[in-house]
Amino acid sequence: MLFGIFGFGFLLLFLNKNKLDLQSVTYTLMEKAALINNISVDCVIFGFGNNGLKVLLTRRELEDPKSGEVIFSDYTLQGHHVFEGENLYNAANRVLKEKTGLENIYLEQFFTFGDVDRLSKEKDQLWSMFRFPDLMNHVVTVGYYALVDSSKVIPDLQHPETEWFPVDKLPELGFDHDRIIAKALDFLRNKVVREPIVFELLPEKFALSQLQNLYEAVLGIKLDKRNFRKKVAQMKYIIPLDEKQKGVPHKPAQVYIFSRDVYERTKRAKYWFSI
Repeated sequence: MLFGIFGFGFLLLFLNKNKLDLQSVTYTLMEKAALINNISVDCVIFGFGNNGLKVLLTRRELEDPKSGEVIFSDYTLQGHHVFEGENLYNAANRVLKEKTGLENIYLEQFFTFGDVDRLSKEKDQLWSMFRFPDLMNHVVTVGYYALVDSSKVIPDLQHPETEWFPVDKLPELGFDHDRIIAKALDFLRNKVVREPIVFELLPEKFALSQLQNLYEAVLGIKLDKRNFRKKVAQMKYIIPLDEKQKGVPHKPAQVYIFSRDVYERTKRAKYWFSI
């Protein structure tokens, strides 16, 4: 137990000082480490494309071990149980790295789900019995949401049936993941009018039409184009560039960038994207 708490950190420090492959060794150790069987993290990974807000889901399919017949099939969020000696944020980052291939992306904890009936559905009981018999029936999961540029996501080769779904057209979901997604979306909607986090969902260079479409997709409303552009013109941290879109099937529009430095220097006491 002492090694699980302290020794793992000293070992990583040793590897770092000796310039060894920290990531590969870390994952090798994690694979052999013990799971905390009643604590997990679930990540709601949001992306933006085709003028809509999307969430990344993975197909879950259970087959009869004798006949090979599919018992059920649905989709789940990206998640995993926490390892001993691993904090929650690092566990969520591990899941995101495995599922998207990306690092240093926007990640925030938004809620903890601890209802005793989270795994009470028949199909979830079957899944646990056949695939994870050592795990407990009452699992507390900590929800995180992440914002990514969906065009940069690297396919997860270990889970090839991972795909993007519009948040308003979700497939059948496992566990209580419908509730987790709904909670994450509410949290995101409250946050985007207070902090300029929507830019995490856009490419570095974007047109104002893309920005407006993104706000509309997240907030679930239609915005007046003229008023929206007046508001943007007051945001000194949205900087116009002397170039236009490339490779688009319509008349290329001027592109802009978001400057975090300018925002930090010019922001007021409160950021508020009023509607």
